[in-house]
Amino acid sequence: MARDKTAAINRIMNHDTLTLLRTKAKIIRKDVMQMLHYAGSGHPGGSLSAADIVAALYFHEMRLNPKSPNWPQRDFFVLSKGHSCPVVYAALAESGFFSKDWYNGLRHINGALQGHPDRKKTPGIEFNSGSLSQGFSFGLGRALAYKHTKDTNRVYILMGCGEQDEGQVWEGAMFGAHYKLNNVLAIVDYNQLQSDDTNDHIMMLKPLAEKWRSFGWNVFEIDGHNMEQILGAFADARGIRLKPSVIIASTIKGKGVSFMENVPKWHGSLAPTADELKLAMAELDNDQ
Repeated sequence: MARDKTAAINRIMNHDTLTLLRTKAKIIRKDVMQMLHYAGSGHPGGSLSAADIVAALYFHEMRLNPKSPNWPQRDFFVLSKGHSCPVVYAALAESGFFSKDWYNGLRHINGALQGHPDRKKTPGIEFNSGSLSQGFSFGLGRALAYKHTKDTNRVYILMGCGEQDEGQVWEGAMFGAHYKLNNVLAIVDYNQLQSDDTNDHIMMLKPLAEKWRSFGWNVFEIDGHNMEQILGAFADARGIRLKPSVIIASTIKGKGVSFMENVPKWHGSLAPTADELKLAMAELDNDQ
């Protein structure tokens, strides 16, 4: 059995798959920069840090049907840190849910791509997230519903660092463990920064993995920019029984754009100028 599992993981991590996913992550980062430039505001830092994780979810891990966004057999994704929606918009457009022409309308009144996700406006969005931790609770409820109906759909929930400060997250953690929701995979984009400063200065999260374990969750700790580790954790999580899983993915806020990396001011509200966009695109093109 162990040999079969190893062989399956090796097939997952073949060279072509990894190359494709790294390419998709680069496209997503470039599209994030482009749409935020159009909008003149937004949240680049946490969008860029999550790009590798989102690429792996949308182009490898999740069952989705762009031609039928409400396909009953689809896996269910919730961006609980809703302010980072540009990274999901980029993945949805690249997947074919809608045209990239929509980027021009990001954060515009009545636009299809709002500053926080809106399931009634944007194909592929499952939940109107914004208030931190509410998406996590909603995703857990969906996972419990799938358990009751005996459906095989899986639920994926992406959270941020600041979100871990919310009491509702830990109430949800108790809920998920109590109901043994092994069909849910939570992911923490652990970039060590919140909206104004580092986690350590605002609210100490360490030891985060131990906290999640103490609440009854299976925990994976990975490099959130290492595609092999991301896919390996996804594969391993599918084999966990009787408890939910969370991935603590260590990332760099603003990943891929040198002047944004680990700089708190790029959490939100700022958007790249024309010169900054040109520099960012050149860096992303040269990133190997």
